[in-house]
Amino acid sequence: MTAAPSLELRLAIEDLNSAYCAALDDGRYEEWPELFAEDCLYRIVPRDNYERDLPIALMHCESKGMLKDRVIAVRQTAFYLPRFLRHIVSGIRSTVEADGTIRSTANYLVVQTLPEQPTELFNSGRYLDVILREEGGLRFKERLCVFDSIVVPNSLVVPI
Repeated sequence: MTAAPSLELRLAIEDLNSAYCAALDDGRYEEWPELFAEDCLYRIVPRDNYERDLPIALMHCESKGMLKDRVIAVRQTAFYLPRFLRHIVSGIRSTVEADGTIRSTANYLVVQTLPEQPTELFNSGRYLDVILREEGGLRFKERLCVFDSIVVPNSLVVPI
């Protein structure tokens, strides 16, 4: 049986999403893995693959350690044009299962601005989350980013 979350829990879920967006938008990538449980799953998949239950993902991390490796890759090995990202998250809907597991969905929109270029749509889709209560607050156990387009963003370097 599932139940609606309390107002306090709804606000905590919104705060978790806001911290996630701020870490990525402000380029504080080292803070991003800290929003996840040690044993976690983070994937970015096109909607077509998700709907067909195909395993191919553009980004696939199976632990906080892999998330930290992704940050190192972004900081030290990846070469890409500098850009400003802005995440907009809306329509957060959550339920709490009988065992206390929190499931949440939200729409997202990411826009990017390259130097001396107009702001443009970078990616849109939805987040499908499993969230845990841990000491110190809520953490993502799973975050699946299902993006709407079948066209792969060629500049997907940082997490969505």
